[in-house]
Amino acid sequence: MSERHDVLIVGGGLVGASLAIALHGHGRDVALLEATAGDSLPAVFDQRNLSFAAATVNALTALGVMQKLVSPPGPITRIHVSRAGDFGRVQLAAADYDRPYFGQVVVARDFGNALEARLQELPVVRRYRPMRFVGLGEVVDGYRQVRVADADGERTLQARLVVGADGTRSGVRQALGIAVDTHDFQQTLLVARLRSQRAPDGTAWERFTDNGPTALLPRGDRHYGVVHGVPGDQAEAVLALDDAAWLQRLQQAIGWRAGRLLGSGPRSAYPLRQVLAQDVVGQRAVLLGNAAQTIHPLGAQGFNLGLRDALTLAELLEPAGDAGADALLQAYVQRRAEDRRQTIAFSGGLARLTSNAAPLLRPLRSLGLLATQAPAVQSLLVGGAMGFRGDVPRLCRGVAA
Repeated sequence: MSERHDVLIVGGGLVGASLAIALHGHGRDVALLEATAGDSLPAVFDQRNLSFAAATVNALTALGVMQKLVSPPGPITRIHVSRAGDFGRVQLAAADYDRPYFGQVVVARDFGNALEARLQELPVVRRYRPMRFVGLGEVVDGYRQVRVADADGERTLQARLVVGADGTRSGVRQALGIAVDTHDFQQTLLVARLRSQRAPDGTAWERFTDNGPTALLPRGDRHYGVVHGVPGDQAEAVLALDDAAWLQRLQQAIGWRAGRLLGSGPRSAYPLRQVLAQDVVGQRAVLLGNAAQTIHPLGAQGFNLGLRDALTLAELLEPAGDAGADALLQAYVQRRAEDRRQTIAFSGGLARLTSNAAPLLRPLRSLGLLATQAPAVQSLLVGGAMGFRGDVPRLCRGVAA
């Protein structure tokens, strides 16, 4: 007999590990399939700077993860957005909405270590690692057959519900035969840690140009996290710049908002493609996070959206019953539809509008930036930026499980 579980999560990254933690205490038999060995973290936990919306901070605190961070997160208390060559700007302050912050900046590796520390406190989660997903089999007696492999060869696991949280190139999605819609933004994001003349004061600066966005995010270690977008065909050349030329390029892009830029850590590059699954559920299977939607990181929506996927599924799995029932999966689709639609539209639309150099769009962009100063528009922007879109999971709202 192969081993049976209520829920088998394929992928131990940001969303998969978070779901495993969220399911703790639900009385479900939960297993986590991870490609990396127990003494290492998945590659996604690198030196990138993750912007956690306030809703995400609420949920991860309730799950006991934020408390495991070794380095303090950097609160985002103000947001300043502008575009080179256009008049108007977006200026938002959390204090104007009686909030301590819009979100917090966390280094991905530190977050990975925090998730691992929390998972180790939950021995009821069965962890298969290192083990890779091979494919899906038939549904037999209400269990989906899942083919996996490790150093000893291939075997079969069974699960009432298979969760594909295995990233943009999701093997679960491919095994389900779910097609994707893709869009290549022809941009590459370069990220690094920056030291500046002025220490972060809680302001997140975002500057758009014809070549892409540049953002300075306030970290908790008195450094900034920089995100610099370049045309895809220029990425290698920019990566090859020496530190002086790199800092000069960033200074020109972002201006003197943080004073003189003094030093930079190593740079990493991430090509930008939007990948949207045409369906997010299959027979006894569901896709979460980047497996369901990989979106442009403008507005820092990706992981926040994926976490809300996971927490919504966890809520639906609280009552006893068949974890993979069609009714449960359709309820999941309905609950996630509005948030998913709005977030994808916001992220993709912002990316296209702010990077388009067409002169005829300049007055429209400027009017758009000016329009955001209206209180009603600002409230919508703030709610979305903080992760409060659509049917918001309880933990995101700060409601105890």
